[in-house]
Amino acid sequence: MTYGHMARKTSPASKGRSGRARASVPRIALRDLTPRALLRRALFWLTRAALAYAALILVLILLYTFINPPITLTMLSERREVGVLVHDWVDADEMAPAVLRAVVAAEDANFCEHWGFDMRAIRAAIDAGSNRGASTISQQVVKNVFLWQGRSWPRKALEAMITPVVELVWSKRRILEVYLNVAEFDTGIFGVEAAAKGYFGVSADKLTARQSALLAAVLPDPKGRDAAHPTAYLNRRAASITDGAATIRADGRAQCFGED
Repeated sequence: MTYGHMARKTSPASKGRSGRARASVPRIALRDLTPRALLRRALFWLTRAALAYAALILVLILLYTFINPPITLTMLSERREVGVLVHDWVDADEMAPAVLRAVVAAEDANFCEHWGFDMRAIRAAIDAGSNRGASTISQQVVKNVFLWQGRSWPRKALEAMITPVVELVWSKRRILEVYLNVAEFDTGIFGVEAAAKGYFGVSADKLTARQSALLAAVLPDPKGRDAAHPTAYLNRRAASITDGAATIRADGRAQCFGED
């Protein structure tokens, strides 16, 4: 008997056994699963997705300790809506110290004293029936760099989880540096360097105390306020910020973001 004849004789049996082996393996379709099994499977994949997202955010936080964020979702959204995006990154060492103090005085006077959440401001906002003024610079950095705009509960929850990690990994100076580079100061104008050039025709390191205060004053409403042509209210607000910045410098709070 030749080898080929043996192969032809045994081949059907082998195929049969192989077919039976394959047929014996159960194949479970989603329609065959019970509601409890479907829930377990959904929770499994949701958990995996959440862990993957958390890992991605952690990697970005670590990277952005040394690497500057190239762009944010807010910048992309603004460019899509208005067709303009002006953004020039500048290190904190190349900013006028007055602008760092002014932004802290305007946006988060207790910046050097909290771990990401200003509990005193939060309690005051709750007592006043509002959440205005309760968001710290650290929270705004997290929202601008890692998340999206809006007041939805999912975003707030993610912001609350990410902010302490950023505070733990980044220095206060780095947090403030990133904030001043990603904040919107005018329609499509992001970062203090672009704002200084657009409003006053100078670079960020040449900003005066008054110019710095005016830039800080437009942050809550960058599309509705004009630092180059301030209203009476904006002038009063800038004067108040200038006084606050001087106080921060005098009482030593500015030391936390690298000022002697």
